[in-house]
Amino acid sequence: MYPYEMTTTMRERGKEDSIRLNFGSLYAVIKSLQKNGFIEVAQTEREGNRPERVVYTITPAGRREAEEWLRELIEVPVKEYPAIETGLSLLPMLPPDVAAGLLESRRDRIDDDLAARRELQAQAAGLPELFMVEFHYRVAVLEAERAFVADLASRIRDHSIGGYDSWEQLHQLLADGIGMEELSARIAAGAFGEEAAEPEPIM
Repeated sequence: MYPYEMTTTMRERGKEDSIRLNFGSLYAVIKSLQKNGFIEVAQTEREGNRPERVVYTITPAGRREAEEWLRELIEVPVKEYPAIETGLSLLPMLPPDVAAGLLESRRDRIDDDLAARRELQAQAAGLPELFMVEFHYRVAVLEAERAFVADLASRIRDHSIGGYDSWEQLHQLLADGIGMEELSARIAAGAFGEEAAEPEPIM
């Protein structure tokens, strides 16, 4: 293949959805692959007055490298840093009702994404499953995220999430104008986030 054909083929096959592609740097990548002996020039072509096109082919070393890379991708779990995970780790910075609303909005966006993917899945019903595995994987991941996000939003709404009272109290104090210095002092003194004590029965 020559570079433009690579670009067109990847786009036609929807690989942009599962592989982070930077078409602008494709020529630099090809030069690097050639320099390392992973691909080589197979032939050059010319059509009419158009510039020559260089057609590349993979080398035995390139095939071995690709197979080793693919084995590692499939076998070895790698710690990734999804944006949603970062957001969830900082969720208490938002008031509970705001957090719940944003989670519900995310749930609805995921629903839209899933609906579009299922429509594409129906259109590709004739393709063997083998050529759709990354698509099915993405749908499964989205369904799992959707279930988690919907459940979390629901438990914030009904106040059943652990730590809700402290969370609500924190934002009430901030809304009342309590500064961070005083808030930190209250936390250090153990006067924040405590559940109200049950009144002792009158004997």
